Amino acid sequence: MDFYEASYTIFTAIRSAITPLIGTPEAAVNTGNGADGTPTKYIDKIAEDIAVSVIKKEQLCRLLISEEAGKVVIGGDTGTIFLDPVDGTYNALMNIPFFAVSLAYVKDGVLKEGFVGNLSNGDIFTAKRGEGSWLNGVPLHVSDVSELQASAMSVYGKHFQYDRVIHLIRKIRRFRQFGASALELSYVGAGKIDGFVDLRRTLRATDAAAGILILEEAGGIVSDRDGNPLTLPDEVSIGNCLVGTNASLHKKVIEYLR
Repeated sequence: MDFYEASYTIFTAIRSAITPLIGTPEAAVNTGNGADGTPTKYIDKIAEDIAVSVIKKEQLCRLLISEEAGKVVIGGDTGTIFLDPVDGTYNALMNIPFFAVSLAYVKDGVLKEGFVGNLSNGDIFTAKRGEGSWLNGVPLHVSDVSELQASAMSVYGKHFQYDRVIHLIRKIRRFRQFGASALELSYVGAGKIDGFVDLRRTLRATDAAAGILILEEAGGIVSDRDGNPLTLPDEVSIGNCLVGTNASLHKKVIEYLR
C-alpha cells in the first residue's frame, strides 16, 4: 500500500472498531499513561493498536511517532509517520461529533503527505506536498476573508495568555473552540473557518502535522505565534504554539497577538 491507501485502511478500521464505543463508560477507562504523560483511554488504545498493526505490516516508514506509544521503530526504508489515533478524545468520549484520525508522512525533515479522517461523519482530508489538498477528492482552498472583523477563528489560550488572546477575540467576528486541532486546521484549509490559533504550548507534531500540510497546500500560512517558521519537536511530551490562517489574515493576527 502507499501512504494514502494505508491511511484509508487505518481510518476505516478504526471507525468500525470505535463507533460502538462512542459515548460509553468503557471508552473512557484508563489503560495507563501515554508517552505524552497523560492518561490513555481505552478508545485511544484500540485505535492506536489498529494503526500500528497496519503500519508495521506495510512497512510504511522507518519510525512511527504516536501520541500514546511515543517512538516505535517500524523498520521500513525511510521516513517518519506522525500519528494521532483519536484527535479529540474528549469529544469522542462525550459523543460530540468532532474527532479524527490524523497521519502525516515526513521525509528528510519535510512534510510530504497528510491524511485527516473525520471519524464522526466520514469526511477525508488529504494533502501531498506541491500537489494540493482535498476534501473527499475535491480540491481545497482557504477562504478569501481579508478583514478580522469578518472572520471566524478557532482560538485557544490558557489563563495566563488571555492578555494576548483577548485582543484578537475582541476583533474577530466569530470565536470557536472545536476540540480537535487536526480537523480545525483542515477546516481552515477548506475555507470553513478562517484561522486556527493555539497559544497553549501543548500542540504536538502528532496533533498538527497532517493538518498543517493540508492548510498550507490549500494556500494558507502556518507559523509560530510571532510569525516565525514553525518547529514542532518529534517528542510527544513537548508542544508549541501555532497560528494558521489564510494569507490575507496572517500578518494581522500576528500583530494582534503581539
